[in-house]
Amino acid sequence: MNTPVIEFFWDPASPYTWLAATQIGALATRTGATVSWRPFVLGKVFEATGNRAPATVAAKAKYLFKDLGRWAALYNQPLNFPKVFPVNSMTALRMACAANEAGEGGRFALAVMRAYWVDGVDISQPDALVSAMTAAGFDGAALFEASQQQAIKDVLRANTDDAIKRGAFGAPTFFVGSTMFWGNDRLVLLEDALRPAAQG
Repeated sequence: MNTPVIEFFWDPASPYTWLAATQIGALATRTGATVSWRPFVLGKVFEATGNRAPATVAAKAKYLFKDLGRWAALYNQPLNFPKVFPVNSMTALRMACAANEAGEGGRFALAVMRAYWVDGVDISQPDALVSAMTAAGFDGAALFEASQQQAIKDVLRANTDDAIKRGAFGAPTFFVGSTMFWGNDRLVLLEDALRPAAQG
């Protein structure tokens, strides 16, 4: 039996992506799936689809803060809204692509999102980002250097283009084969879809 793959398109600028990231590992274990961590540029997805961040809509923003708190409590996970929001996550995403190449994509994703959504690190600033990732056990300087290479930039662009082509309009976005699931609150549907595979 083939092992199902969950493609997780993520951008650390999204709070719901952080919440989903804290749960996806256990979900994959329960269903016998593996996770393919695919960094993508959420801002470019918004531009391509005419979507925009909920925090830019006053009524949604008011609800957003309460909703995030409820989800964090449900998951028993920390979430501290950072002082710098929204944040330019481009360098972090490129470093994530470099971490993927080194087989550390999942660990990097969780570390960089924790740095931003728990510790309040301004991940738009290279020095702060490198320092935080070094503290998390990575060679932050090497990942930053790799992030400046055109090949890594092309990977991020290709991930973003692929997500848009397949219908993504926000984050987090998950694919199992051709089936798309959008949002932290769709994890229950994603797991349900994987249950037949887990049951053999």
